[in-house]
Amino acid sequence: MGTVACGGSKESQGGAGGTPSPTSSVEKQKFAKTRFVANAGLAAGAAYEWIIKPYRAGGFKHGAPHRKRALVKAGLAGVFTYNRLKAAVHNAQGDPALSKALAPLNSGIDSLKSLGTKLRSGDAGTGDIDKFQNVIGGVKDAGKNNGAEVTNQVPSLSQLGG
Repeated sequence: MGTVACGGSKESQGGAGGTPSPTSSVEKQKFAKTRFVANAGLAAGAAYEWIIKPYRAGGFKHGAPHRKRALVKAGLAGVFTYNRLKAAVHNAQGDPALSKALAPLNSGIDSLKSLGTKLRSGDAGTGDIDKFQNVIGGVKDAGKNNGAEVTNQVPSLSQLGG
């Protein structure tokens, strides 16, 4: 009986053993959406600027001017995009509706993991680029439908490499 009366979470106990929470659950959800929008926007901007747009313009074809540089940038952008999408999914876990909306996209995001290497080596094809575009579109739609509209934010080259 004594343990029942003294039970409770550490957060509610306060004092030296408790961990104070600086924000309410509503603020945590707001910040989760904000971080989701930032990470998803960077992922979308990198994918469009250094993967989708150059591919559609023929920048990855043999004989294209500056092909090697475009492929290296695309490879870095692929890794960066994957990393930011994973961060966006983690951020979305702070918002129940957004988390539920992104759950079906996790396998698509995971499938992008090796695409950076394929891009860098010049082995990526139209299907790979379309997959990138579809995953990004799905993440943006999930955000928009849950009050977290994502706009493309092009990261700098130093952000890609860092």
